Parts: sequence; structure tokens; C-alpha cells
Amino acid sequence: MSKDNRVQLPSSQGGLVRYDTSSESKIQIKPEVVVGICVLVTLAIIGLHVFLRK
Repeated sequence: MSKDNRVQLPSSQGGLVRYDTSSESKIQIKPEVVVGICVLVTLAIIGLHVFLRK
């Protein structure tokens, strides 16, 4: 095989991605609150399925 078939990437781009993490969200929600809301919604859906059976 010839050496012309090689793919060369620019040395500065080597697959690294940098994201800006300095911005803060105006709404801060703790992970425990999110899990609690998910549990409550799940229980409400299960309750509706059980109590609204025909």
C-alpha cells in the first residue's frame, strides 16, 4: 500500500472538545428534588392505572 492513503489530522484538533463551564443557571435544583419528583409522578401514574380500571 502506498503512504498516500493515510489520513492526517491537524495536531491541534486531536478530537479534544472544550465546553464553557463558567456560566451559571438561574434555576438551581438539587438532584434529590428531581428524583423525588420522578418518584411522585411514577406513583401518581400507577395510582391512576389502579384506581381507574374498568
